[in-house]
Amino acid sequence: MSDRKKQTGPTPGNQNAAEPKNRIFGKEEALSEELASDIGEKDGLLEELLRMCRQNRLAAFSALVILLIILMAVFAPVIAPYKEAEQDLMARLQAPSMAHIFGTDELGRDVFSRILYGSRVSLIVGIFPSIISLLIGIVLGLTAGYFRGWVDYVIMRLADIMLSFPSLLLTMVIMYTLGRFGNSIVCIFIALSLVGWASVARVVRSHTLSLKETEYVEAARSIGVSNRKIMFRHILPNCIPSLIVLYTLSVPSSILSESTLSFLGIGVQPPAASWGLMVNQSKQFLFSQPWLALAPSLAIMIIVLAFNFLGDGLRDVLDPYMKTQ
Repeated sequence: MSDRKKQTGPTPGNQNAAEPKNRIFGKEEALSEELASDIGEKDGLLEELLRMCRQNRLAAFSALVILLIILMAVFAPVIAPYKEAEQDLMARLQAPSMAHIFGTDELGRDVFSRILYGSRVSLIVGIFPSIISLLIGIVLGLTAGYFRGWVDYVIMRLADIMLSFPSLLLTMVIMYTLGRFGNSIVCIFIALSLVGWASVARVVRSHTLSLKETEYVEAARSIGVSNRKIMFRHILPNCIPSLIVLYTLSVPSSILSESTLSFLGIGVQPPAASWGLMVNQSKQFLFSQPWLALAPSLAIMIIVLAFNFLGDGLRDVLDPYMKTQ
């Protein structure tokens, strides 16, 4: 008997069934390549940042300052010569010296050590509530811009209401409302997170309105890609440059809000160290011992300016509208 050759290829029926699946996979691969080119992954974000460092030295220097402040906050227990609340009543209200670089306050606490520990509060309150408000604004902005209709109307009218109030006044109202529950840090987190999402939502919505009509989004919709996947994998990556700029500019605003709330007595409470609280406690010694208020004020000014200069540099590099000018 002669051996029959085994068929290694697919049968005609299987081949016909596999063709639509291969065609769909081929479309998805082509769509992914087109999406990568539209998003700008081939351009490289790292190259853009290096170009910013070469062209904008002030933004690069500001990034180094921010990194230095973060390191000082993380290693504050190692760097600080004294503990955060360590008192020495025999050395109260001393002028700056080798033993106390920025002098001592009315309780004999080292001002330099308290500034190092206070940087933790300012950075935490500046960074994390900004991240929360950014995430809230991204979700609401994508939803409003993609689905339009009554969803867009409700979200945008709510954002208009939030933006119609002065941000600091609205933050104070939320702080007073939540103050009965204690833990001022948590209350500041909630207040700043609820206040800052509206501007992010408006920016993301405007990007979504322009991007949802592009060809690669229409192609993704035509092959059955879900709305959630289109929003978060096809539209959101194009919003990242603008979101980075918004975030770097919202952090100093949160730091200033926390310092103002602490200065007014409704923010961080003693004995915790906060730059705004230190300015409040030293205002009675403004003319006799000015260094008590000058040191935390300079710290606030340096970190706010550093984030603002970094945000301006990132906007010049990442914002497509600035590139075309």
